[in-house]
Amino acid sequence: MNLVIDQGNTVTKVAFFEAGVLIETFLYDIFDVNVCSSLLAHYTVERCIFCSVIHTSPEILAYLNNNLPNFMFIDENTLLPINNRYKTPKTLGKDRLAAVVGANGIFPGKNILVVDIGTAITYEFIDSLSNYYGGNISPGISMRFKALDKYTGKLPLIDRYGELTDMGYDTETAIRAGVINGVIYEIRSYIERFSTKYPDIEVVLTGGHTKYIESQLKEPVFVDIDLVLKGLNRILNYNVKE
Repeated sequence: MNLVIDQGNTVTKVAFFEAGVLIETFLYDIFDVNVCSSLLAHYTVERCIFCSVIHTSPEILAYLNNNLPNFMFIDENTLLPINNRYKTPKTLGKDRLAAVVGANGIFPGKNILVVDIGTAITYEFIDSLSNYYGGNISPGISMRFKALDKYTGKLPLIDRYGELTDMGYDTETAIRAGVINGVIYEIRSYIERFSTKYPDIEVVLTGGHTKYIESQLKEPVFVDIDLVLKGLNRILNYNVKE
């Protein structure tokens, strides 16, 4: 069994894979040695991969490395089943890379635009020959709401859920429409641009806010909330053979 750990900006996602199939997932606001110990007590893990976009506790890494037969921490030197052409691989978020690897595994031999709608919104492109050159990073939905509240004198922090209009009729609906519609138009623009250049392109959406945004999109897209986890599992299998 494979253990996949994706430590993000807000939560840590944990998944178990058996013979390439996603068996179970968990979310943790706090991820420490106690959580690791509990997981290993309930599952027989042969291989584990750890991905993080924040500072990772050395104690966690040491615990996993000492208690598992095969443990790897993904970094810029990790072997990949795609061609990484990013000019500064050390600074590349490994969750971004994993999302691309996951999408490439689902649609091999296809041009793919990956949109990850999380704390930040990232746009990644991988071509039909499995060449990944990079992508773009944009503020996420919650970040935009918080920025309007923090950097203005009177605009309130509002809930993203509520009435969504084309044009706001009060301050709350104006903020919600500005943020949500802005994200929708942004994503649509990327899809239109890449679809024009690559008519056969596959558009893959993932990330915590995907379901909310997908319901507002008219464009056909493929949704996989577990894309990063699947990409990490593919990287793990590529590096640790049976």
